[in-house]
Amino acid sequence: MQYISVATLNNVLVCTLALTLGGCATFSDDGCMRGVLASTQQHITQSPVWAKTQALTAENEKQVSAILTKPLSQEAAVQVALLNNAQLQADFYDLQLAEANVVQAGRLPNPSFSLLYARTNDDYTVEQSVTMNIFALFTLRKATAIEKKRFAAVQNNMALKVLNLARETRNAYIYALAAKQSVDYLSQVNDSARATYALAKRLRQAGNWSALDEGREKSFYTETALELVRAQNQCLQAEEHLTSLLGLTHPKYFTLPERLSDLPSAESDLKQVHASDFNKRLDLQQIRMNTEALAVQLGLTKTTRFMNMLEIGPARLLEGRRGDPVKRGVELRFALPIFDLGTARVKRAEAVYAQAMALAKNQSIKAASQVRKQYSRYETSYAIAKRYRDEIVPLRKKILDESLLRYNGMLMSPFELMSAARDQVLAINRYIESLRDFWLVKSDLDMVLVGTPIAEYGNE
Repeated sequence: MQYISVATLNNVLVCTLALTLGGCATFSDDGCMRGVLASTQQHITQSPVWAKTQALTAENEKQVSAILTKPLSQEAAVQVALLNNAQLQADFYDLQLAEANVVQAGRLPNPSFSLLYARTNDDYTVEQSVTMNIFALFTLRKATAIEKKRFAAVQNNMALKVLNLARETRNAYIYALAAKQSVDYLSQVNDSARATYALAKRLRQAGNWSALDEGREKSFYTETALELVRAQNQCLQAEEHLTSLLGLTHPKYFTLPERLSDLPSAESDLKQVHASDFNKRLDLQQIRMNTEALAVQLGLTKTTRFMNMLEIGPARLLEGRRGDPVKRGVELRFALPIFDLGTARVKRAEAVYAQAMALAKNQSIKAASQVRKQYSRYETSYAIAKRYRDEIVPLRKKILDESLLRYNGMLMSPFELMSAARDQVLAINRYIESLRDFWLVKSDLDMVLVGTPIAEYGNE
C-alpha cells in the first residue's frame, strides 16, 4: 500500500492552517457582556451579572443577601432581579450561542481524506486524496459578516430583555407596594365600619335606632370586609409575582417600605419626550441590523446557488504492480447543477428580505403610535392623581375637620362623624390607586422609549 509523503501532508496542513487562522474569530473573555452593559447603562443604573461560574454565582448571592437586609426600594428590587432572575441567566447563554456561530463562520471546514485500495493477484489499485472545500474561501468573509450582524442583533435583543426585566420588576414592585398600602387603609375602613355597626346594633336594641339605619351600617361593614379580603388576596398575588421576578423562593425574604413615592409636585417635573428619544429605540436598531444581515445573506445566496460544494486537493494513484511509479495529480470535485438550480433558495431569500422590510416599516409606525399613546396615558394618569392629591383628599380632610367641630358642639351624631372619617380614608385609598397607576404608566413609558424584545427575522 502506498502512503502520502510527509512533505505533501505538511504542505497541505500548513496551507489549510494559514487560511483558517487568517479568517478565524476568537471567543471573548467576558461572553460579550460589555456590549449589553453599554446599551443598558444608557437607560438604567443597575448592572446585570452573568453568573457563568460558581464564583460569580456566589458573589451574586452575597450581593443579593446584602441588599435584602434593608427594606427593599424600587431600584434595589431591579438590581436583585438583574442578579438573581433565573430566566435572565438562561437568556444570557444566547450570547454564547451567537458568538459560537461567529467563530464557526470564521473557520474553514476540515479537509477530507479518502483512500481506495483494491487488489487482484499481484495487481494493486490504491487511490489516496486529501481535499478541502475551497469554495469556503470565497464565502468565508461574507458568512462571517452575516454572523457578526446576527450576533449584534442578539446583543441588542439581550439588552432589551434586561431592560424589560427591569420594567417588569418596577411594575411588580409598584403593584405590591400599592396593594400593601390598600390593605392598610382598607383595614382602617373595615375597623371603622365594624365599630359603627356594633354601635348601631346596641342602639337598635335600645330602641334608639331604626332597622333601616342598622341595615345600612351592616351592609357597608360587610362590603368593606369583602373589599379587604379582595385587597389581601391582591397583595398576596402581587408579592408572589415580585418574588418570582426577584428569583427568590418566598416573599418572607424581602420587606417593602410603608408607602409609594410621592407624585411629582408640578407638571414641569414630568418626563419630556423628544424625537431623538424615539430614534434611539433598540428594537428599531435591531430591525435595521436584521435587514442588513438579510441583504448580505441574499447576495450570498445568489452567489452560491449553482456551486455549494467545491473541493480540491492533492491525489496519488497507483495502478499496476507494486513498485510501479505512482501517478500524482489533483482531484477536483463539485456538485453539478442539474436538478437543483438554486432558484428556490434565491426566491426564498428575496421573500424573507422583502418581508423583513415590510415588517420594519410596520414596526416603525407602531413604535411611533406606542410612544404617543403612552405619553397621553402618562399625562392623564398624572392629572387624575394630582386631582386626588390637591383637591379630593384635602376636601375630605376639611369635611372631616368640620364634622369633628360639629360633633364636639353636639351638632352632629357620631355616625355622621364616622361616615366623614370613612369617606376620607376611601379617598386616600383611591389616591393610592391613582398614584400606583401613575408610576406604572411612567415605567411603561420608559420602556416604550427603549423598545421591546423582538424575534430575528429570517431565522430558522
